[in-house]
Amino acid sequence: MLVNGKSYKTIWLDGSGKIKTVDQNLIPFKFRIISLKSSDDIANAIKKMTLRGAPIIGVAAAFGVYLSVKEGIKKAYSGRKLDNYVIKKSEKILKTRPTAINLKYAINRSLVAYNSEQEPDKKLEAVLKNAISISKEEELASYKIGQYGLKIIEDLYKRKKYKQINILTHCNAGWLACIDYGTALAPIYFAKEKGIKMHVWVEETRPRNQGAKLTAWELFHNNIPHTIITDNAGGFIIQKGLVDLVIVGSDRTTIKGDVCNKIGTYKTALAAYDNKIPFYVALPVSSLDIKIKDALNEIPIEEREEDEVKYITGYYNGIKKILISSPKSKAKNFGFDITPSRLVTALITDRGIIKPDIKQIKKIL
Repeated sequence: MLVNGKSYKTIWLDGSGKIKTVDQNLIPFKFRIISLKSSDDIANAIKKMTLRGAPIIGVAAAFGVYLSVKEGIKKAYSGRKLDNYVIKKSEKILKTRPTAINLKYAINRSLVAYNSEQEPDKKLEAVLKNAISISKEEELASYKIGQYGLKIIEDLYKRKKYKQINILTHCNAGWLACIDYGTALAPIYFAKEKGIKMHVWVEETRPRNQGAKLTAWELFHNNIPHTIITDNAGGFIIQKGLVDLVIVGSDRTTIKGDVCNKIGTYKTALAAYDNKIPFYVALPVSSLDIKIKDALNEIPIEEREEDEVKYITGYYNGIKKILISSPKSKAKNFGFDITPSRLVTALITDRGIIKPDIKQIKKIL
């Protein structure tokens, strides 16, 4: 995607063996590329949301396992000692963000690659190859999601007799959350290339404001008309007939088609359903969890620190953190909620557009 007219991906391995990524905590105030030199750097970046989004944290985790093997070899570890070191570091990364399934998927796959070889150098080669493969697969998945989702927007554009399409989205599911293109935003980017007239309503997404900070920034740099609204305004905008469709991402979707996504997604889905507005969820197959049946009770919902609710980060002569609530009051900070499949029009996956039910999901798997 574009930043100041230059094309970027969100995470990559440079020639010196360091992992490069965009520091999302600085956006939209600064655009900075940082280096992640160790497995601990990877773990901290995921935990502190320096990088965030289900697909990218999966890729970052895979690179984290690679760096842990590299560190172990540098310490002259081998055999059981090397195994224990890699497992310990992998577990540390896994504990950073419990909700997104991509993290667990990537680490498990990396350990399979690690165990497929006997010699340390061969293990290192295998996990690096695996990390690069996962990155390429996620990028391709986003491209395919974009192409499938484009068809939905194109068809609606024709039915509206080529009048402006109004899309509402929640949180950030663009290229920053992935490697390139994104999930929910990918169809929007491809529609832009096709010359389709669009406007995007961007819900701010409290408490970290990923919509206001990240999604709006992405859309601005790619010249897509958009307007930021408060989370509470989404239902009203839908009621007023100012939204043609909703597209959001997913951190984990169950075999039954229930969607776990950023907190606030459920209320947006309810508003869309009540007003007969299509509600689409865009996700790669890597975000499907075929083992979870009862989403509300089985998916581990991350609870983040209360200061994210009580303070807000903004820019005034530098990036500052400001208290916005009663100092002595307690706050609860749930990171995700569950949208039941009955509220979802369809899933836009990298293997096609499907209904959110067991039969359809099993078919694409």
